Amino acid sequence: MLVSGERTSIDVRPDAGNVTHTFLGAEGSEVSTISLGDGEALLRVIAILELQQGEIRLELLNAGGSVAFAVQGRPGDQVSRSGMVRLDENGVLRYRVTARGARDGSYQILYQRVQKNQ
Repeated sequence: MLVSGERTSIDVRPDAGNVTHTFLGAEGSEVSTISLGDGEALLRVIAILELQQGEIRLELLNAGGSVAFAVQGRPGDQVSRSGMVRLDENGVLRYRVTARGARDGSYQILYQRVQKNQ
């Protein structure tokens, strides 16, 4: 994914946290990860998107790679969605961002651990 003017703010802890990305322009698709450690778990996640022009889609991925939930941005609006996401055995949260002509935007992922698998 090609991104210009990107800034990232990260507050990642095992039980709760957030990641915020802002950008001036974005084009393409990529899968990113957030390592939370502490093994498999179930998270409650809120995803928030905002952009002025173009398209952006954020997909939160379960441990096996299936889409847990997705949110599609709309120019000029803030859009949010929440759902449950399962971490893999290493405690890694995966998400995919797809942008087409996206300008002046941001996405934020807020999470809270609901349950840890034993």
